[in-house]
Amino acid sequence: METLIEILLVEDNPRDAELTLRALKKRNLTNTVMWVKDGAEALEYILGENADAQRVNQHPKVILLDLKLPRVDGMEVLRRLKADERTKSIPVVVLTSSREEQDIVQTYGLGVNSYIVKPVDFDNFSEAVGQMGLYWLLLNQPPEPVSAAA
Repeated sequence: METLIEILLVEDNPRDAELTLRALKKRNLTNTVMWVKDGAEALEYILGENADAQRVNQHPKVILLDLKLPRVDGMEVLRRLKADERTKSIPVVVLTSSREEQDIVQTYGLGVNSYIVKPVDFDNFSEAVGQMGLYWLLLNQPPEPVSAAA
């Protein structure tokens, strides 16, 4: 039986991904993390035609999404996820280095649940990611996912 993925980390920078995974591990939240390195991989994992039907119906509890990604950027990933009935209720947290007001406004317009600017300092970054993970995995009460057959 396939492990249920609770966090989908969409991050192309290996250093930022490692820092995120370390911060989640510090809170014992890394057992169910899937890391994909670009927007196309993220869309394939969640919506993909090559995915088995069972996995498509088992969505992560939260998606941590960088905006600046190769192949398909984070904005397009967010747009596609929030436009699909099966995935629009999955919480998406943008975790990015962009402080651009336009990015913030656009992501909220597309339905992002939270926008976090990556702190440069590891301790602050670790604390922010740890708190975010605890909130989305343990405290947040999501609706039941819409099945692919619906």
